[in-house]
Amino acid sequence: MMQGGPPQRYGGGGPPVLVLNQKTQRQTGRPAQLANIRAARAVASIIRTTLGPQSMLKMLLDPMGSIVLTNDGHAILREVDVSHPAAKSMIELSRAQDEEVGDGTTSVIVLAAEVLGQAEPFLREDNVHPTVLVSAYTKALAAALEILEEQAITVDVVADKEWMKKLVQSTLSTKFSSRWNDKMVEMALQAVLTVAQPLSSSSRTEFGMTNASKSETTPTKIPGLQTMEIDLKRYAKVEKIPGGEMEDCEVLRGVMFNKDTVHSSMRRRIENPRILLLDTPLEYKKGESQTNMEITQEEDWSALLKIEEDYVANMCQEIIAAKPDIVITEKGVSDLAQHYLAKANITAFRRLRKTDNNRIARAVGATVVSRTDEIQESDIGLGCGLFEMRKVGNDWFCYLTECKDPKACTIVLRGGSKDVLNEVERNLQDAMQVVRNVVNHPKLVPGGGAIEMALAVALKRRGQTLQGVQQAPFLAVADAMEVIPRTLAQNCGVSVIRTITQLRAKHAAAYDDDNASDASKVVRCTWGINGETGQLVDMNDYGIWEPVGVKAQTIKTAIESACMILRIDDIVSGSKKRDS
Repeated sequence: MMQGGPPQRYGGGGPPVLVLNQKTQRQTGRPAQLANIRAARAVASIIRTTLGPQSMLKMLLDPMGSIVLTNDGHAILREVDVSHPAAKSMIELSRAQDEEVGDGTTSVIVLAAEVLGQAEPFLREDNVHPTVLVSAYTKALAAALEILEEQAITVDVVADKEWMKKLVQSTLSTKFSSRWNDKMVEMALQAVLTVAQPLSSSSRTEFGMTNASKSETTPTKIPGLQTMEIDLKRYAKVEKIPGGEMEDCEVLRGVMFNKDTVHSSMRRRIENPRILLLDTPLEYKKGESQTNMEITQEEDWSALLKIEEDYVANMCQEIIAAKPDIVITEKGVSDLAQHYLAKANITAFRRLRKTDNNRIARAVGATVVSRTDEIQESDIGLGCGLFEMRKVGNDWFCYLTECKDPKACTIVLRGGSKDVLNEVERNLQDAMQVVRNVVNHPKLVPGGGAIEMALAVALKRRGQTLQGVQQAPFLAVADAMEVIPRTLAQNCGVSVIRTITQLRAKHAAAYDDDNASDASKVVRCTWGINGETGQLVDMNDYGIWEPVGVKAQTIKTAIESACMILRIDDIVSGSKKRDS
């Protein structure tokens, strides 16, 4: 409501002027900010138990009636229907995290909610203005990222295969598929290193990061590794086939797709085949618009049919002249074309997806041709070692394997049910994204809550040097960092207070041992929590490491979103009338 009107007539006030619709609900000031914090904490409470190796699964019923069984934070929140605007923005965080780095979707929600929760006493009791909190939080974010880089160790992606295996194992250890850890680690590494492709010198830059949300990759200069482009979305296809056992999963040295040959008499196994890829139909081209023809003589009808047959025959002759063993087209293949190709001992496939065709082109070294009269010898793919048709379950699949240098691959997943396969696919995607992140930014930090506690201790030391009203909110961010090790201990079922106190003491003792009197100095301490037992372990010995890219993105996203939500002081919600 707004007040207005001449003051002399109404004794200093005016009649209420209705600006908003009466059905509209509105919250302003402190109540709005506190409601936003409560909503954020409610969202975090949904997925808090899914963090760490001892995480619980969530079963969700989606609108179509099918079941989603997962402990992936993004997959859970994607299915949850919320009405509060602040809760919706929290759910967007996990989506942004998933698209950007592929891992840490649960951590980012839990951390953002804790950072907001730390702001509540300042707003409720101390009446601190939100802009003061936001300013302190921004300083804490800059300090945290600086400390993170100092705590990190650099790895050589090519030479340090053991480090890479440890890294992927630490990602998968919190997932449903952790019992097949060795198999999954091998598959994730193999898939990423297969798809990785050196870029031409003209497009190289000194440093870049990957934007996975648009499936574009900007080149990255890495010590010990060439500038690489890694596009998992386009060139690493996951094919889920229910049935069989998890041990049957594999990454093919080539590609496979769910199609059968167009004619039963065509060859079903060829060694070192010549492969031709087309995106043109092998049938008579129909007119663009509706055409009526009036025929007075029977010979004219025969002539028309002859023209159509000659057109198809001419196309087939141009294809046969290139001497391919396999022809794959994205469009249709007429019965007449099937006859000519089968007669020439050529195997044909039709109506293949464009994405599959591009994947085959990259794997076998072929070029997709748009016109049959433009086929050249250089367009033929010679990189495939073996083509064969295999029946898996009830369907026939075409396998193009044993490729010489495949820069695309198909990951075949086998399992008992669709729910298991969907969850294993989500886990594998996370693992592949983590490998890609390390190739892009080859630095690691200790996992198991070690880096979060190291950040908390280092931020507290820096916070002591600050003066004025910003010191308390700065230290509150340090307290918020402890939520990750605290949640890990909670999910293990151990005494949370005792475990966190011991871990904090370990990290504080590292500074005392080093005689670090300077508050800005960072001492590396790798003690964290064993996610299986809840005991304190040195991550150097335990072997749990995480990419810096994932951690940096988690901290940035969590604190920046908390700042954004704290700046909201007015929430207007209500139905807007629409003209019918």
